[in-house]
Amino acid sequence: MARQLEEQISARFPVGQRLRVLDVGTGQGTQALRLARAGHRVTGLESDPAMLAAARAALAEEPAGIQDRVELIEGDGRDTGVHFLPGAFDVVLCHGVLMYVPEPDPMLAGLARVLAPGGLLSLLVRNADALALRPGLSGDWDTALAAFDSPDYTNRIGLKVRADRLAALTATLDGIGAPLETWYGVRVFTDIAADDVPPPSAGELERLLAAEDRAGRTDPYRAVAALLHLCGVRGGPGGEARQGG
Repeated sequence: MARQLEEQISARFPVGQRLRVLDVGTGQGTQALRLARAGHRVTGLESDPAMLAAARAALAEEPAGIQDRVELIEGDGRDTGVHFLPGAFDVVLCHGVLMYVPEPDPMLAGLARVLAPGGLLSLLVRNADALALRPGLSGDWDTALAAFDSPDYTNRIGLKVRADRLAALTATLDGIGAPLETWYGVRVFTDIAADDVPPPSAGELERLLAAEDRAGRTDPYRAVAALLHLCGVRGGPGGEARQGG
């Protein structure tokens, strides 16, 4: 996921340009800190006070120069118009957030509004078109059958959430002026791995990541990934998305 994002940023912006980044749903700040270490100015927007406290604690451990490049704000991704001016950011990230939003289109329109022309909108969503795979491969047939008829599901921490379809998000991105340019599959092979399984050895991990990266760029594998990584561009030409950049 981080590799895909870096790839898109490198392809779209001049080397060395310090970008203005908005990280919606910044969580513990892992992604925000990674981008700040790369030299970018990052604003993290997080609605959960506990997550925000964790992000601030992690930021406090960073050198002063990195701390100066990160601003953490308590707020909801649906209220970007309250916090930011139009065109305020070169990159807007919204990863693992849309599944908690019942009606995502207004929120996405707000995210596109704060993007500068040519800016990158990066979304990571649960793939509704593959929602039956995890329970099916685990032998949970009732849940698998229900997944064919509804985008709603219960996630691994027990919350009722929803998934998104590629076709619907593509139409939304066209409608808000940030048409889809590239998309990837994420967690093609690893989605059913148990949370308590220890990480593989370095060599095995390298091969695993190589296989995941290849599958996430290749049809038909990417279409059945647990997650989809969509990249839209503000004012982009639209049309058919390029495969894997």
